[in-house]
Amino acid sequence: MKSFCSKTSFLLLITLTLTVVYSEAQQCRPSGRISGKEAPSGQCNQENDSDCCVQGQMYTTYECSPPVSTSTKAYLTLNSFQKGGDGGGPSYCDNQYHSDDTQVVALSTGWFDNKSRCLHNITISANGRSVVAMVVDECDSTMGCDQDHDYQPPCRNNIVDASKAVWEALGVPQNQWGGLDITWSDA
Repeated sequence: MKSFCSKTSFLLLITLTLTVVYSEAQQCRPSGRISGKEAPSGQCNQENDSDCCVQGQMYTTYECSPPVSTSTKAYLTLNSFQKGGDGGGPSYCDNQYHSDDTQVVALSTGWFDNKSRCLHNITISANGRSVVAMVVDECDSTMGCDQDHDYQPPCRNNIVDASKAVWEALGVPQNQWGGLDITWSDA
């Protein structure tokens, strides 16, 4: 009986340890911090209420995003992928600009997954509707506050940054555009 109890205790301990390790692996923790730099005059495009970095403010960075599921929770933000828009340069996936009338998105670094979702569609659900949009860019969670990032802070690790066409397709009133809790999945 003593041997059975010892084996059972040992198996229970191993199971508990593996559960904790798996749970820890599923979490996405900050990877670092960067200090904000003030943008030179006219260098931070604040279209769509985009934030500009604040001199000396610390910004958290992430190399990961929460795990993807059939209903991944995320935060939808507004971005212009057009030339001269607050998205900055051309999209990372195809080196092109995209009309605000096209349903396109940028994903936080972890979900962008080294371009593995480039030019693939995702389904975004919110407001009782769903819309399919193409991934064309990364919402960089690892860097920011520099010229390459239009002097904007790094993205949080749970962002789907969407064109105006996505917001319209979801039926969100224009005066509420800018931030919305959503779910998404690979289409």
